[in-house]
Amino acid sequence: MSSSSSTTPLAEFGKKHVTKGLGQLTSGVMTKGQGSYMAFEDGRNMLDFTTGIGVTGLGHCHPKISGAAAAQCMELVHGQCSIAYHGPYLRLIEALLPMMPDKSLDSFYFWNSGSEGVEAAIKMSRIITKKQNIISMQGGYHGRTFGAMAVTKSKTIYSEGVAPLMPGVFQIPFPYWHQLGLPSTASEEQIVQQCLYQLELVLKQQSAPSDTAAILIEPVLGEGGYIPAPAAFLKGLREVCDKNNILLIIDEVQCGFGRTGTNFYIENSGVKPDIMVVAKGLANGFPLSAIISRTELTDKLKPGQLGGTYAGNAVACAAAIAVTEVMKEEKILDNVNTRAEELYACLNACRDKHPSIIVEVRGKGLMAAVEFASPAYSIYDPVHNTTAPKSLASRVARRCIDKGMLLLTTSVYEVIRFIPPLNISQADMQKGCNIFAEALDEVVREG
Repeated sequence: MSSSSSTTPLAEFGKKHVTKGLGQLTSGVMTKGQGSYMAFEDGRNMLDFTTGIGVTGLGHCHPKISGAAAAQCMELVHGQCSIAYHGPYLRLIEALLPMMPDKSLDSFYFWNSGSEGVEAAIKMSRIITKKQNIISMQGGYHGRTFGAMAVTKSKTIYSEGVAPLMPGVFQIPFPYWHQLGLPSTASEEQIVQQCLYQLELVLKQQSAPSDTAAILIEPVLGEGGYIPAPAAFLKGLREVCDKNNILLIIDEVQCGFGRTGTNFYIENSGVKPDIMVVAKGLANGFPLSAIISRTELTDKLKPGQLGGTYAGNAVACAAAIAVTEVMKEEKILDNVNTRAEELYACLNACRDKHPSIIVEVRGKGLMAAVEFASPAYSIYDPVHNTTAPKSLASRVARRCIDKGMLLLTTSVYEVIRFIPPLNISQADMQKGCNIFAEALDEVVREG
């Protein structure tokens, strides 16, 4: 090590050498995660309402899950998927099959991250349909690798300065009043009709159905603001895809695996995906994603068209098997729905207290958001106007951190998102709600 570190604390020395392109919520150094809490080097023990952006859904270092991974480390760490099968890979498929939102989803490929999962889904759709173009959603987030970056339209920072992006990508508005320049009081029916009309125009003006391989959507918009897609919109997409031989790719990387109170959000609509991508909560912190489709479609692939050095890592697969077991043994979905009622009661009470400040409380299960008023849409939503304090979301989130709770903002609008552990206790949920309500009151008073 350089001699310059002899007079500088190790953490501070290391921070100076981390690439600037990586941003952090806080400059603290994490040392230990346990359940709903994250400990820091400076002695803070923070209630974690971020769960690593929805990854440690069953809490930090769940003993059964971490124990399964540790045991697997002593048996087989790296069983390369292109050399041979390994047991955890095959047992994970067996564990996941009963959880699928549609029984026809019976073909699995495991990779490392959500971005890679999206890349695989795009590649598969082009091979299977022999068509090129992809339609994604305005506000959608699918990752920062090159193909995933091209279909990501939540913030320009993810692709700024790296054009030309992957070609053959087109967007339509996600069914969110912002995307259409409508007031927050616009009806769901009006929003859905407008978005499906925009899809019709894209297929007539920009990407013919004969050139369109897939429509890609997060059924609950993630980085774009935590907005659940109405069932009518998802059904409309399914009808368009069926009519035009277009595949429907459902990205449940953030909203899947119990986060919204069902195994997968798409279950609520009854819509059948052609390809579904999951990651994040799948292995509770171990890098793993799943690209799930139908055998009748994946039989059109050739051996070797999918693969990767670390794809379907044995340790990550062992952890994911344990996740499926914990989901059942601890009745996680029941807890999600019970704690969600408590969370939304708190957030709605805050809205009632600050009706000109809070535009919307939304979400599903323990994937919740509060949107604050901002100048960005005062033209078409005069009820929530520029008299609101500036930068409310980031200021409230920062105040929550000061009070001992990790909390994230999201989207180009003033939105705070809540991603607590799926197995959070009633006491910790109440503690988090109290911190948020206090922080909001303080920031509003300050103006």
